[in-house]
Amino acid sequence: MSSPDPFRRTLSWLSAYTRFPASRLEKHAEALVCLVELAAAENTPEQPRFLIKSRDGARDAALRAHNHRRSFAHDVCDNRTAV
Repeated sequence: MSSPDPFRRTLSWLSAYTRFPASRLEKHAEALVCLVELAAAENTPEQPRFLIKSRDGARDAALRAHNHRRSFAHDVCDNRTAV
């Protein structure tokens, strides 16, 4: 019964213990089983999802080199007028 879907888990329980759908429980009993399953599904914490960000070493190196080259452009372009 490791199915994550509460509906499937309830159906498998009903078929295993009450021979569902050949024989059915009373309406109130079926509603109670469904309510218990919904309450249990609501109380289970969701598994946290971790997004793994892949590193691109070549891209990082290219950006560092580009920024380094840009820093030299400001030294070369000197627009001061010598008097």
